Amino acid sequence: MTLRSQSDALRGSLDLLVLKTLSLQPMHGWGIAQRVQQISDGALEVNQGSLYPALQRLEQGGLITSAWGTTDNNRRARYYAISAAGRRALGAELESWRRFAAGLEAVLRTT
Repeated sequence: MTLRSQSDALRGSLDLLVLKTLSLQPMHGWGIAQRVQQISDGALEVNQGSLYPALQRLEQGGLITSAWGTTDNNRRARYYAISAAGRRALGAELESWRRFAAGLEAVLRTT
């Protein structure tokens, strides 16, 4: 038996990462992936093949919105922004994640 890879662990947290990143400012998909990697000092890498389905799922759920815009490189891109419902969901998910992380840490500290 092997432990889950980083991509398996990240998959369960992807929606949370996207919502948190978009809470900082609206951005396009590639920008979201780059921001997550930058903020995590390269520890987290968001796969484009996972990111875009997550963006579609979040948009269909009303947690984010999207609109076409132009990048700094003068290219057309779809920009995503967090909605009011997304901000509420982010707050709830952050609280849940922190409880989970604290519980996991407590178990890992036991000797």
